[in-house]
Amino acid sequence: MEIYLKPAWFTDSDNAAVINFSNTHVSPGDSAIDKGIKLYYAVRDKIRYNPYAFTTDRSKFKASYMLSAMEGFCIQKAILLSAAARAAGIPARLRFVNVVNHLTTENLKRKMKSDLFVFHGCTEMFLEGRWVKSTPAFNLSLCEKFGIRPLDFDGRNDSLFHPFDRDGRKHMEYVHDYGDFEDLPFDLMVDEMIKFYPHLVERINRGEDIFSGNFEEEAVEENKKAL
Repeated sequence: MEIYLKPAWFTDSDNAAVINFSNTHVSPGDSAIDKGIKLYYAVRDKIRYNPYAFTTDRSKFKASYMLSAMEGFCIQKAILLSAAARAAGIPARLRFVNVVNHLTTENLKRKMKSDLFVFHGCTEMFLEGRWVKSTPAFNLSLCEKFGIRPLDFDGRNDSLFHPFDRDGRKHMEYVHDYGDFEDLPFDLMVDEMIKFYPHLVERINRGEDIFSGNFEEEAVEENKKAL
């Protein structure tokens, strides 16, 4: 269990900014579950979800980088929650899965040429003797704009994407599980991105700015058209 309490290169829980973020959102008298819950909501709602933040720059996957950017996509937010939990004395690790996302925006779908999201990230915290999954990706304001039920976390039950949205439409389907990791397996992530999105990774590596747009605004506009 000790390895899940130590800082790692991406999960830099010994960084001063990460320690401050963690300490700001928990209190000394909190139980481990209370700390896990508070940190989950802090990462979920204070760090804006932005799928257009994808990059192959290693440094931008560090938890401490998230606290300067204040936005990121699922992998980056999962790393930050894992680091903040470790800083609070909670063993934490990462898990990655592939999901079919039925409720993406048309702009993002055109760019990806797929509704398969590879290496979707979540965080597992060891609470009351068991690993509990949590997904801090979608902030509350984005869920409201998309008509998706926000994911709550009680520290005892897994918090994963609901299979249906508020209107009964399919939302997320989990199709492959890579397992759990002490830190981000960066090379594996990039290999999977190249395998599934070669057209994107090639252009990103050339330094092209291919991800433009505001994901929340896109969600609002598409929901208006659907009414």
